[in-house]
Amino acid sequence: MSLPRKHWNLAASAPPEWLRQVVGALGVSPLIAQILHNRGVRTLDSAADFFSDTESEPNPFCLLGLDEAVTRIRRAIRAGELIVVYGDFDVDGITATAVLAETLQALGAKVRPYIPNRFNEGYGLNNDALTRLAADGARLVVTVDCGIRSPVEVTHADTLGVDMIVTDHHSVGQDLPQACAVVNPKQEDCAYGFRDLAGVGVAFKLAQALLRVDRHVPLNGGAKLNEDDLLDLVALGTVADLAPLVGENRRLVRRGLALINRAPRPGLEAMIRAANLHPGRIGTAAIGYALGPRLNAAGRLEKAELSDDRLLTSYRLLVCRDPREAGELALDLNQTNDERKRQTQTALRVAREQVLVQVMAEAPESLLVAIGEDFPQGIVGLVAGRLAEEFYRPAVVIEKGPENCRGSARSINEFNITSALDQCRDLLVRHGGHAAAAGFTVSRQNLPALLDQLRAIARRELAGRLLMPLVEVDAKTSLADMTVETAHELQHLEPCGIGNPSPLFMTRGLTVRAARAVGEEKKHLKLTLYDGHDSREAIAFGLGALARNDGKLPPVDAVYALETNDWYGEERSQLRIEDLRPSE
Repeated sequence: MSLPRKHWNLAASAPPEWLRQVVGALGVSPLIAQILHNRGVRTLDSAADFFSDTESEPNPFCLLGLDEAVTRIRRAIRAGELIVVYGDFDVDGITATAVLAETLQALGAKVRPYIPNRFNEGYGLNNDALTRLAADGARLVVTVDCGIRSPVEVTHADTLGVDMIVTDHHSVGQDLPQACAVVNPKQEDCAYGFRDLAGVGVAFKLAQALLRVDRHVPLNGGAKLNEDDLLDLVALGTVADLAPLVGENRRLVRRGLALINRAPRPGLEAMIRAANLHPGRIGTAAIGYALGPRLNAAGRLEKAELSDDRLLTSYRLLVCRDPREAGELALDLNQTNDERKRQTQTALRVAREQVLVQVMAEAPESLLVAIGEDFPQGIVGLVAGRLAEEFYRPAVVIEKGPENCRGSARSINEFNITSALDQCRDLLVRHGGHAAAAGFTVSRQNLPALLDQLRAIARRELAGRLLMPLVEVDAKTSLADMTVETAHELQHLEPCGIGNPSPLFMTRGLTVRAARAVGEEKKHLKLTLYDGHDSREAIAFGLGALARNDGKLPPVDAVYALETNDWYGEERSQLRIEDLRPSE
C-alpha cells in the first residue's frame, strides 16, 4: 500500500512522580497528565492554570504605545473628530475592525470602518485610500491587523494632516512607522508578557483599555458595552488566523467560544445554521473548517466598496443585529464560499502541474513556484497552502500582472518564509507576514531575480535536511483506552489548535477487518480496526484509494485522534486517522 511519508515522534514518558502529583492534585487521568507534560506544562501551578478560567489577564497598558493610543483616541472622541478603523480583508482583520469599531461607537465616537479592496488596493495601508479618507474628513486613522510595515504610508498620512495609530501583530520590519502610537507586542522593547496575540487580540487589548478608562472617566455618559461582549469576535479571528492557542490566546478563545455557544450575535447564529453546524457545539474545528473559510470568502471574491452600506459582506454579517438581514447575508456568503472552492480547485490543478515538473526534476527544487496570469488573486494563498501541505516544501504562488505581480507563500517548519523575503526586500514593492505565511508585491521586471534569490536561500537553508511532515504522538495506547469516557475527558484540553494540538495516539499491529471508500467521489476511507482484544471504527480522510483490492489491507500501525459520533442516538467513539503505515 502506498502512503504519504511522515515522521512519527512519540513523546517521552513523563516522570512517574509528575504523573502521581498531577493525578492526585487535579483529579485527572494519567493520560491527561502525560499530555500536559507533552505540552510543556511541567509544574503543578502551570497545570492548574491550564484548566483555570480565573487567572487574571495581563494589564493592557503593559503594551508599549497603548497609553498614547488611548489618550489620542479619547481626545478625538471629545473633539468629535472622524476616526477611521482601517482593517484587513481576512477573518483576523475583519473581526479586529468590528471589535474596535463597536467599541468606539459605544464610547460615542464618530467612527467609520474601512476594509481595503484586495483587488484594487492590496493588503495593508495604501496612499490613495488615505488620501480619500482625509478628503472625507478623517483626522485619526487606527489600523488593526496591518500597518507595522507601512512607514511610507504613515508618513504620507502625516502630510495630509491625519494622525495614525498602528495596531498590528505581524513581524516588525527594519523601520517602525512614525505614528502617534505603535502597538505591537512583537516590538523588541515591549514589556507585555505575551507576544503571540492575533491582530484581533491586539485590537481587543486597545478596546479593553478604552472601556476600562471610560468606567473611571466616562465620555458621553459612559459606554453601554462590556469588554466580554467582544470575545466571540476575538475567538473567531484568533483561531482563523492560526495564532497559537497557548497562554492568553487560549483563555480568550475559551471564553469567546462559550459566548458563541451561549448567545451568538445574529450574524454568527445565521452563519452557523447556514453551514449546517450545531448551535451550542461550536469549537475551534468549526471555526477553522466552516466559519473561517466563509468569512474569508467575501474578501477573496468580492469588492469592498468605500461607502458604509457597501462594506465587505463578512463585516456586515458580524455587526448585523437584524436576524432577517443576517440570514440573507449568511446565504450570500455560502454561495461566495462555493465559488471560492471552485476557483481554488481550478487554479490548484494548473499550479500542481507546474510544481510536479520541479518536484520530479533530476535536482528537485527546495522551493516550489507556480505562476499564472489567470490565477485569481484572492485564492493564491490557499493554493500555496495546498502545495506546501502535499509536497512538504515552501511554496509560492504568483498572480502575474501587467506591471506588478502579487504572490502568496506558505512554508514548512524548517523554513521562515518572511525572513527569506526580508533578505530580498530590495527587489520587492512590499511584503509581510509570519514564519509560515507571507504575501508580497513585486514588479514584473524584478520577478525573475526574486525567484532566483528565494530559491538560492531555500537551497542553502534546507540543504542536507530530510524534509518530512512531523506527526507528534502523545502516547502509545490500546484500543480499549479509546472510549467515549476518554473522549469526554480529552475535551478538558480544549480549545485545541496551533500550539495546543488535539491529542494524537498510536497503536501498532492493527488488523483491518473492513475498509471501504466513502464520501463524495469516494475520497475517504472508513475502517474497522482490531488490536487483538478490541475493535474501533475509524475514518481516514483523503485515503479512499486504499479501499482497492476489495478493501483487503495488511496489518497497519496507526496514529489517530479520538472523537465521538452519533449513531441513531447512541454516542460512540471513533478514531480519526492522522497517518497509517504498514505494520512493523
